[in-house]
Amino acid sequence: MIVFLLEEPSMKEFLELFLPRRFAGMEFICLKHEGKADLEKSIPRKLKAWPDARFVVVRDNHGADCKKLKARLKDLCEKAGRPDALVRIVCQELESWFFGTPQTLAKVYNDHKLAGLGRQAKYRNPDGVPSPSSELARLAPEFRKRDGARRMGTAMPLKTTENLSRSFRVFIEGVEKIHGSKPEGKSKPK
Repeated sequence: MIVFLLEEPSMKEFLELFLPRRFAGMEFICLKHEGKADLEKSIPRKLKAWPDARFVVVRDNHGADCKKLKARLKDLCEKAGRPDALVRIVCQELESWFFGTPQTLAKVYNDHKLAGLGRQAKYRNPDGVPSPSSELARLAPEFRKRDGARRMGTAMPLKTTENLSRSFRVFIEGVEKIHGSKPEGKSKPK
């Protein structure tokens, strides 16, 4: 069992739809928190409560220093006796991952103009888009965080090479390792 400790509800919505598509047969649970402080406070308690589970801690960067943030979260895991917990930082927010696949955004919001975002300098590095959720709301006025997470969870391409977001690719590579699966969702035989 893999337990995903998440900062907020939209990541839970996304992962609960995307992960079963990407990692067939993976047993997991997503635990949402009410922001970064709530997540960080709960890490030691949750890691100690489930000694047989594997953990993935996922937190948005929100412009913070990624290396310092990751080191702080790893330290919390180590102090809880779980140095094996995987910590992944989302640069900047979940919606950065969505900007990594402009064709998918165009499809789920039925707006062909969104497909061309990857050709614009501002969006070529989706992890560098400031306030991606606000930017996406500006570009697709019907966007709402949880609804957008559900839409993208069912439509996001399964091949990591199709996503321009480096933080998304690193997240998937980490989950592949912790799950023990082969690339592109082919599970190991049991």
